[in-house]
Amino acid sequence: MTGERPADRRTTSFSDPRAVERYLEGPVRMVPGLVDMHRMAALLLAERVPDDGRVLVLGAGGGMELRAFAERHPGWRFDGVDPSAEMLALAGRTLGPLVSRTRLHQGMIAVAPEGPFDGATCLLTLHFLPRDERLRTLKEIRRRLKPGAPFVAVHHSFPQEPDTKARWLGRFAEFASGSGIPSDVAAGAAAGIGARLPALSPEEDETMLGQAGFTDVGLFYAALTFRGWVAYG
Repeated sequence: MTGERPADRRTTSFSDPRAVERYLEGPVRMVPGLVDMHRMAALLLAERVPDDGRVLVLGAGGGMELRAFAERHPGWRFDGVDPSAEMLALAGRTLGPLVSRTRLHQGMIAVAPEGPFDGATCLLTLHFLPRDERLRTLKEIRRRLKPGAPFVAVHHSFPQEPDTKARWLGRFAEFASGSGIPSDVAAGAAAGIGARLPALSPEEDETMLGQAGFTDVGLFYAALTFRGWVAYG
């Protein structure tokens, strides 16, 4: 819609019941190694989150990472935050009986409980937020963490020089097409990411994590246009 911010567009598109029902099919085809990325995120959290730990999951709509974490760590409890009520409902269906260990909150970071949390994640979400809002969100996540608690973030992050950016977005589209996404849909997704998504370069993302107060920032995942980091509060 005209005048919407990127975060507003995300809320609008993920409120479409048809888009929500198709959501679980998309990331597996468009995010290289998605299932293993969830496993790695759980592993990195578990290095410091205790067996009975409490984990904040920002961008929890759909519930895929919540389910992956809950299945591997039966003592963990979760607070999941997402702006879309429809996506949170899908998360509840994805979790099934595991939802008993999860509290779901509709909104942005401001609605998240104060914690303190033993760990936090924000997967495939921060790329929707403009620079200022992204930094503010990262600061609010860190503020809710116990000292030294892990934070895992994964999102689109690729070079922003025009020629290099176009090359990487083309590779993203080719991967999605090879995974069963119609080539015109994959190309359109890549074009939309390039034109409208406020993505940063990997260097800018790492700098921003430091500006938000995180320490020991380390890259653990790199897959075409996606990058993932672990850092500590």
